[in-house]
Amino acid sequence: MKILLSNDDGYQAPGIVALFDALKTLGEVEVVAPEHNNSAKSNALTLHSPLYVNRAANGFRYVNGTPADCVHIALTGLLGYKPDLVVSGINNGANMGDDTIYSGTVGAAMEGYLFGIPAVAFSQTEKGWKHLDAAAAKARELVQHLIASLPPSGTAHADPWLLNVNMPCVPAQDMRGFKVARLGRRHAAEPVIAQTSPRGETMYWIGGAGAAKDDAEGTDFHATAQGYATITPLHVDLTDHQRLPYWAQTAAALSRKP
Repeated sequence: MKILLSNDDGYQAPGIVALFDALKTLGEVEVVAPEHNNSAKSNALTLHSPLYVNRAANGFRYVNGTPADCVHIALTGLLGYKPDLVVSGINNGANMGDDTIYSGTVGAAMEGYLFGIPAVAFSQTEKGWKHLDAAAAKARELVQHLIASLPPSGTAHADPWLLNVNMPCVPAQDMRGFKVARLGRRHAAEPVIAQTSPRGETMYWIGGAGAAKDDAEGTDFHATAQGYATITPLHVDLTDHQRLPYWAQTAAALSRKP
């Protein structure tokens, strides 16, 4: 079993080191991760500057680019083979609700999914790597189960999936297992922070994420608060299918000749 591992916190982050250690006995695990923290880079690819790949002392390869760059480069030439599974994480903080739109952790997994490879993104619900050992063990438990459902190595996967997994920062004995959950929603982000630079120019820092707006039962916010690790299947089709008929009428009206 061949596993490609990436993240958005950088190749030296405790989360990816812990995840590698947890998965390395399940198959051949190759790490290709960003050189530096690339949180909130989503699916961004670097198109107007060169990318370089280097190998660290521990064998991890790192790229001066985004999480999606790392997976894209790995799958389109660096590895020389198609992995059976793409895994991203463990992220330093939650990727729930609207976070998934911006998440570099999810972006790395999604890049694998877009190439037709099953993929999973792992995150802890709080920053600081608290009880990381428990999260890594839980991630291994899920990956081991997922591997059993994959076709033999080297076989094309006809129906790839993309999973977003968030794990509460609790000791192993307090984690209540897995629960499937839908994405919740957040309020609007906190206000932008304006400061004055040493040169007298106004500079801005993006504000923090807003509080949960929809954290009802059935959401990832609710389940993780109850001590569960959540599994949320994602897909990439952003089409608003329900409103297609309405906009079809608009297009028809605009297309009529006077």
